[in-house]
Amino acid sequence: MLRSSSRSAALLALLLSATATAPAAAQMAVDSARIEQSVRTLASDAFEGRAPGTRGEDRTLGYLVARFEALGLEPGGPDGQWLQKVPLLHTRLGMPRALQFDAPGGAMPLEQARDLYVSTIRPADVAKIAGAPVVFVGYGVSAPERQWDDFKGADLKGKVAVFLVNDPDFSAEKGDAVAGKFGGRTMTYYGRWTYKFEEAARRGAIGALIVHDTAGAGYGWNVVISSGGENYDIVRKPEEVTSVALQGWLEGGAATRLFAAAGLDLAKLRIEARKASFRPVPLEGVRFTADVPVTAEQVDSYNVLAKIPGSERPDEAVMFGAHWDAYGVGKPDAKGRIYRAGANDDALGIAGLLEIARAMKAGPAPKRSVVFAAWTAEERGLLGSLYYAQHPVVPMAKTVANLTLDILQTAGPAKDVVLVGKGQNTLEDDMARVAATQGRRVTPEGLPERGLFYRADHFSFAKQGVPTLLLMGIAGASDLKQGGTAAGQAWIDAYTGQCYHQACDAWGPDWNLAGAVQDIDLLGTIGAELANGSAWPTWKAGSEFKAARERSLQGK
Repeated sequence: MLRSSSRSAALLALLLSATATAPAAAQMAVDSARIEQSVRTLASDAFEGRAPGTRGEDRTLGYLVARFEALGLEPGGPDGQWLQKVPLLHTRLGMPRALQFDAPGGAMPLEQARDLYVSTIRPADVAKIAGAPVVFVGYGVSAPERQWDDFKGADLKGKVAVFLVNDPDFSAEKGDAVAGKFGGRTMTYYGRWTYKFEEAARRGAIGALIVHDTAGAGYGWNVVISSGGENYDIVRKPEEVTSVALQGWLEGGAATRLFAAAGLDLAKLRIEARKASFRPVPLEGVRFTADVPVTAEQVDSYNVLAKIPGSERPDEAVMFGAHWDAYGVGKPDAKGRIYRAGANDDALGIAGLLEIARAMKAGPAPKRSVVFAAWTAEERGLLGSLYYAQHPVVPMAKTVANLTLDILQTAGPAKDVVLVGKGQNTLEDDMARVAATQGRRVTPEGLPERGLFYRADHFSFAKQGVPTLLLMGIAGASDLKQGGTAAGQAWIDAYTGQCYHQACDAWGPDWNLAGAVQDIDLLGTIGAELANGSAWPTWKAGSEFKAARERSLQGK
């Protein structure tokens, strides 16, 4: 969808003067040619894959600041700066001196990236585990509000905890007592690997391993191992470091062999783990040993923050966000490409962010401030947005909403827009209303079991109670105007199966940006309405984030 005469400056002015209670919304004047140029620039070899702490970051920061400055925006960071420093701990594992399970039948040597994938976020020069007992903890969920506790008081201190991926509802069958306790096929936060590693550390475990399966994780083993043994965290004070020594994944076949060596049937234990009566199961006679060199360094990376000050209520802000980082340099692919530049994930989101900023700046000043955030270290665990949420420039209680772009489909115009996180907050109602003005409908995400609501930068704000809306093209098959949902699913399968986090996530002549333009239009329109109105989106009854918003508004 190229910019047309129907998307005129008059329509933009109308949009920017509208209130959030308007019955219909004029759409934002988005230019696909500008978006294409931004993507092709950011995903080019000159930016070297945009990894934090590299020359690629320096070039990315310079490019983004120059773009925002040229658009006439003002610095939105601390002390009137464009950049917010995010101190990161970067760790990388060396060649293991020891890495194995010892079982009753003998030693089971392990190969990193084949049998398991581990990393660390501890600031040490070696990750060492000496003959630690291994305990299977099922899904590893402690949820009093759902009357569920997989741990039953088990002592995990000094042990390695082995988890199943996702949550107890994922594999539930009709008639199971668990069915529905965890939202059916919709993943809860208890299903995320981040929760499992955090829970293991809280309970004193020295290691945490999640049994990988593609269906439960939502991605294949190739994605798990794509980080090459490195990891990142926010730099923490020594007393704040609570992580396990090694965390990661067990390849599915390796896990089955391990359990068999301990006289256990993993397939049967998967079924037992779906019961509230499940109790941790020690792998009798099994010990885990690791002695792995670690290179640890502090890397100062940066969020880029720009703003359009509000004309009437500048202390209130609507925030748009996307992440600038990708995966940097990797092994050459079949075409010899070494840069994992994330053309879609998330150069396209950044391009949309810049285009919304351009369109909004071209009109009258909004009543509320509008902040445009380009986050670092999303691919390392949402760390840039997490750091901002802990050190906000605009207080969370004054942040009206966070609107995030992270992966948009490039297969053409769609009859619908996919909603991630159905039932969470009233922004989904705005989404449906604005989509209708585009001749589109809202379709709930088709793969809620993948937990995408917890896997993008907006989640850092949801945890603080700020209502959020995420547009993510891999959340469900778009109903494309050419080919319908079958064509939409084919695009998802090709992208996630081949190019997600890989060097082939690159700009290509086959890209059709019409669908991405629709989504950028939609998000920009919602944000502009909020910026020119007085409405405050709210969390819906039953959302786990409703209480956090209430606390922030009360100054707690």
